[in-house]
Amino acid sequence: MRVSELGHAGLRRRLSADGLLLATGPFVTRIRSRIPSVAEGINSLYPDCEVHNADSFYDFDCELRPPRSLRRFYRPQVVFLSDQRVVFKPLPRHQAYPMLEWGMNWCIASHVQNRLVLHAAALERNGRALILPAPPGSGKSTLCAALASHGWRLMTDESVLVALDTAEISGPARPISLKNASINVIRDFCSEANVNTPVHDTLKGTVAHMRPPRDAVERARQRAPPAWVVFPRFRPGADTRLIDRAPGEAFMGLVANAFNYAALGGRAFHAIGDLVDRTRAFDFTYSRLDEAMATFEALADGRQ
Repeated sequence: MRVSELGHAGLRRRLSADGLLLATGPFVTRIRSRIPSVAEGINSLYPDCEVHNADSFYDFDCELRPPRSLRRFYRPQVVFLSDQRVVFKPLPRHQAYPMLEWGMNWCIASHVQNRLVLHAAALERNGRALILPAPPGSGKSTLCAALASHGWRLMTDESVLVALDTAEISGPARPISLKNASINVIRDFCSEANVNTPVHDTLKGTVAHMRPPRDAVERARQRAPPAWVVFPRFRPGADTRLIDRAPGEAFMGLVANAFNYAALGGRAFHAIGDLVDRTRAFDFTYSRLDEAMATFEALADGRQ
């Protein structure tokens, strides 16, 4: 069964009772919440995802609820719990849905130990994976959303999963996080993009999410061998430039963006070394998405 088949009322009932067991790529997350905006966000952004039965196995347990204090009545707040433990400071209640996305990212970054987890986007084209590692503010998610709307299969916007034995790439194919000016940029550039209602005044500014394409969701468990590692940087007014990055610099850039490098120790060292050996690495500067799309088209076709 998919989320869309539950109907909005059925979705809210599951969230309010034993929880919604939501499958995203290789993971199943149990989500519980009585907050209406959480149900609305899931209904809007996850319609194509599978829902498992209440007695099925799940990887992560998440709950969003008001804090148990008088703040339930004055300037209401929301807290995120993982395995019944509060892991973030409370936020204003209107930020409940973005908090769910941030919490699900936290679960992957904090608990997955059988794969190397990179803070990066990944997309697939012609059976080969492109990895976009970058810190916040680099334009990674904007670039990822544009590529996902122009012939590349979305694998992940946030959490790249690297198989420790083969270096194959996969991801949960969840909604793409957009912030501030990038929200309207993607709405204008990608006419078919489904972007939900923005949430204002978060710690990251104004935040919205783009629904992953249905094909990406249906193929989320498919791995792909890595072919390119591109470190993007958005600079207003800058010329579009794709420059080779030396293997040593690519290695250190991946280490800096690995969530569980320290936890995996030597396995992570060898996995990143294998990843660098299998890929071409670049630094990419851009300011115009149409030129960026042409650059990645040439890269995929072997013309770059």
